[in-house]
Amino acid sequence: MEKIFITDVSPRDGLQNQAAQVSTEAKLQLIRQLSEAGVASIEATSFVSPKAVPQMADAAELLRQLNRAFPELRTSVLVPNLKGLERAYAAGAKEIAVVLSATEKMNQRNINMSLEAAVTASEQTLRRAREHGLRTRAYVAVAFECPFEGPPALDRVVTLANKMLKAGADEIVIADTIGAASPADVKERMTALADVIPISKLAIHLHDTRGMAIANAWASLEVGVRRFDSSAGGIGGCPFAPGAAGNLATEDLVLMTERSGFSTGIDLDLLLAAVDFAENVLQRGLGGRASMWLRRQRETRRVTVLDMKGVKPQTM
Repeated sequence: MEKIFITDVSPRDGLQNQAAQVSTEAKLQLIRQLSEAGVASIEATSFVSPKAVPQMADAAELLRQLNRAFPELRTSVLVPNLKGLERAYAAGAKEIAVVLSATEKMNQRNINMSLEAAVTASEQTLRRAREHGLRTRAYVAVAFECPFEGPPALDRVVTLANKMLKAGADEIVIADTIGAASPADVKERMTALADVIPISKLAIHLHDTRGMAIANAWASLEVGVRRFDSSAGGIGGCPFAPGAAGNLATEDLVLMTERSGFSTGIDLDLLLAAVDFAENVLQRGLGGRASMWLRRQRETRRVTVLDMKGVKPQTM
């Protein structure tokens, strides 16, 4: 059975834009439950300015506690530049990610840099990270559509991705940052990218603004992509991208791929428990498109087990 590799980004991309401040302890518990569900790769936090993203102010402490509690778990952290990299390295980071937007205006709005300067900063950060012996990921953001400039030229996206590969990125993540892509867009762009980037190094990061995230995931599978970002419960959004909705829900991705003959190594019931926990922390409903059905199935199994044991389920 062919393996699908999932990086759950809910602790970072999911939480960064939430109104409710989430404690370090709650973040650790969410990551613990994701790990227990079988999620082997987690984007845990980001070393950005606490003034810009207050939710990530505890990045160093969170990472230190994570390394003590989960030494074998693959955890990555986002760093915006060399300064962020050095902070992350000092806190014990083992894998970092940089974000390069594919348009001039998005880089200006996101990191106050021109596209040219952002390319240079990302290349420098990746090279320094490799010198430190860290694993590296590089996002090419707004790779399908920018909220300020529209769709970037395909050849520009390919060129930027190739620059990140040459700078030392172990994984190139093509991001539909505002959830504007369609399956046809995904096939076109990921096929072109696969001509210059080894498919084993390509990943995709999808948002569900227009309701097509899971269809776009399937289009990626058809191209040969086997690495995906997703977020438990669909938590997410981008504070610098107006209109961006939540991420592709991890439970939707797991259900779709497992039912299609792939293996993820993730237990859906335990994953739903992590989503339940996040709901309690954020005090709002969460869940992907399949969550209601998945929860009904979980309840049916629970009642069946109780019935087999002769226990009458409690009702409210």
